[in-house]
Amino acid sequence: MNSILVKLLRFIQYLLLVSVASFSLVANAGSVQQRILVFGDSLSAGHGIAQPQSWVALLQNKLDTEKYNVQVLNASLSGETTSGGLSRLPAALDLHKPNLIIIELGANDGFRGLPAREISKNLTKMIQLSQQKKIRVLLLSMKIPPNYGLKYTQQFSDIYPKLTGKFKLPAAPFLLQDVAGNSELNQVDGIHPTAEAQPILLDNVWPTLKPLLQ
Repeated sequence: MNSILVKLLRFIQYLLLVSVASFSLVANAGSVQQRILVFGDSLSAGHGIAQPQSWVALLQNKLDTEKYNVQVLNASLSGETTSGGLSRLPAALDLHKPNLIIIELGANDGFRGLPAREISKNLTKMIQLSQQKKIRVLLLSMKIPPNYGLKYTQQFSDIYPKLTGKFKLPAAPFLLQDVAGNSELNQVDGIHPTAEAQPILLDNVWPTLKPLLQ
């Protein structure tokens, strides 16, 4: 019963997210040259902080300031896994029709100790679905703490460079570079970055993202 309730709440959360994003898309569709879809988990959904402080919101601010005619749409969902993301992706691509997608998923799979091959398989399908629609892909890499064991930790870390090589994607930047493990830049749970850390997350993504906007 609890699992059914959790799934129902997640579905309602996604419907609310889609409604807001859809309104934004319709309101700006006539003037926007490019659309970026951020498709991730709580790290991109802005868990525990005000939405305008999240790195995704800061990305939109940066694009506006630097006069890019680009709209950022956030379809990230707290607690999302690669399997959940894969099930949501087709509808999200059809709804938002992005020119570029930033995929930020895998951390929740890693924390659950799911097989690396399963995570890689799900990410592979998401990349393929996007590329079939001529959507450029930026895959953000994830890492997990060493307490999961050296073998699994390495298998997990290897997922991302292998996929970027296979699909000829830009090198996958680690979203939490210089933030992970820093208690001053993480919330009390030790997992989710604080508002102060969000500009660093954006700085980790921007150098790889910028060339894709040209």
